[in-house]
Amino acid sequence: MPVKIRLQRHGKKGKPFYWVVAADARAKRDGKFLEKLGIYNPNTNPATIELDVDSSVKWLQNGAQPTDTAKAILSYRGVLLKHHLLGGVRKGALTEEQAEEKFNAWVTGKEAAIADKVGGLDKAKAEARAAALKAEKEVNDKRAAEAAAAALPETPEGEDAEAEVEAVEAAGEPEQATEAPAEDDKA
Repeated sequence: MPVKIRLQRHGKKGKPFYWVVAADARAKRDGKFLEKLGIYNPNTNPATIELDVDSSVKWLQNGAQPTDTAKAILSYRGVLLKHHLLGGVRKGALTEEQAEEKFNAWVTGKEAAIADKVGGLDKAKAEARAAALKAEKEVNDKRAAEAAAAALPETPEGEDAEAEVEAVEAAGEPEQATEAPAEDDKA
């Protein structure tokens, strides 16, 4: 029975979510599988990949063939590296301790690279947000200046602005009556 390590699609339309499985090559894409090895979510940035490294290595040692995409995922998480190092242990080129040390050093470097990418994405998102806020403030200031300019009465050309201000003040103050209103005595 030829075994493939491949992706099994889950999730809704337009939002794929995959299981990484070891399955019989003759089984349907989303059909029976022998073992679930992990998950792959391409909707996040960076993509979320969770794998059981030891089970994946066991299937590779037993002859399972990964598909192209599954091979890229296994390589990204270091499964192929561990399989390679364990091959060196079987041949006597390395000890198990040396192989584990090399694998752990690679994993820490990879995690640091992923953390840098996440930090860079967060920084880029913050810069984009700041730029959008700055642009929005500029538009709002321009709009407020236009509204303030529209609210002022326009001065016809050739007329003195001070004369117009005096005219507006005079028109704004109603004439006050010189006589006080008479009060009715109702006693």
